[in-house]
Amino acid sequence: MRIVRGDDGRDRCWWGADDPAYRAYHDTEWGFAVTDDHRLFEKICLEGFQAGLSWLTILRKRDRFREMFCGFDPEAVARFGDDDVARLLADPGIVRHEGKIRSTINNAARALELIAERGSLAAFFWSWAEGDAPAPSEIPPSTDTSAALARDLKRRGWTFVGPTTVYAFMQAMGLVNDHLEGCWVRSVAEDRRRAVLSEFHRPLQVEPDPDGAPIR
Repeated sequence: MRIVRGDDGRDRCWWGADDPAYRAYHDTEWGFAVTDDHRLFEKICLEGFQAGLSWLTILRKRDRFREMFCGFDPEAVARFGDDDVARLLADPGIVRHEGKIRSTINNAARALELIAERGSLAAFFWSWAEGDAPAPSEIPPSTDTSAALARDLKRRGWTFVGPTTVYAFMQAMGLVNDHLEGCWVRSVAEDRRRAVLSEFHRPLQVEPDPDGAPIR
């Protein structure tokens, strides 16, 4: 993990310094707080598709994913049936993995349940956001919070939502700010994150589950 100076003179997290697609994603999306339910649903689904692949692979296919999954509108995706699964499996523009496709359809229905319960996906996910924290010295693959959130989602019937997948979702959607110290994006992303935290994040009572892990 390091800061790299790009040919434009800006210092960035190492992973966003070279490839143009990664650079654009790093500079304008990753870590910027998201409150739109369709984008939150899209990202957690695409993180599931990314498992075992590089994020760059998914990023290059993202527009086609959006076309094929109705802009990741949970109401539309929840109505998909076997004909839609066959249609998706035949499309080379996405990742053709039947388990992940069916997981996305299942998770759309679970997302609608969460919206009915909490008012929005944003209200639910932002209740799990990290508070103020210093810039990371190292970036873990998962955290206690992402593990607890993954368990809560699984309890609610979501699939392909392990702790690593959930942490990648949290990083991308601004629930944590893992831009390194010295990265020019860090302060920009943090300003947006703090504004959203003040709107959505309300500390909840955290109690241990039977295995001793926090559940909200």
